[in-house]
Amino acid sequence: NGKRYEDLNLIVIHMGGGVSVGAHDHGQVVDVNNILDGEGCFSPERSGTVPVGDLVKMCFSGKYTQKEIYKKICGNGGFNGYLHTNDAREVGKMAESGDALAKQVWEAFFYQIAKDAGAMATVLHGKVDQIILTGGIAYNPFTAQTLTDYLGWIAPVTTYPGEDELLALCQGALRVMTGEEEAKNY
Repeated sequence: NGKRYEDLNLIVIHMGGGVSVGAHDHGQVVDVNNILDGEGCFSPERSGTVPVGDLVKMCFSGKYTQKEIYKKICGNGGFNGYLHTNDAREVGKMAESGDALAKQVWEAFFYQIAKDAGAMATVLHGKVDQIILTGGIAYNPFTAQTLTDYLGWIAPVTTYPGEDELLALCQGALRVMTGEEEAKNY
């Protein structure tokens, strides 16, 4: 849009095996959910935030090892836990074909993403210049339309589908190495 990253307030939603929702305040990530440990909305492979009391009961039930519980949260949670697939394309097709459970899971997925993005709008004091959708799930046109319906009143929603993390890391390192940018500590 012709503006520098450092001049913008953004909510960035990356939708892959996990879903991260981050608040970017003038060039700094100031808040983001911890998707590696299952926080935030559920995703293709992660359970998302779960009721703590139920989790404690499961941990101390004697039925599961620590490794088994962690796998339920990260790996076998989310779409995997509900529908036995981590493929969002498959879940979308199942929902469109009339599978009631898949439709419920698909709709809840976007609902939870929108809820997390709304929380990040609060972190930015309601001053959001743009909401950006990335990751493989962003290729689905239903994704962009649904999240725009939920979030478009906060800020314009722009979709950059795909997995560009490695390219972004390389470009950032190159900017530091050429002196164009200083390394940042977070």
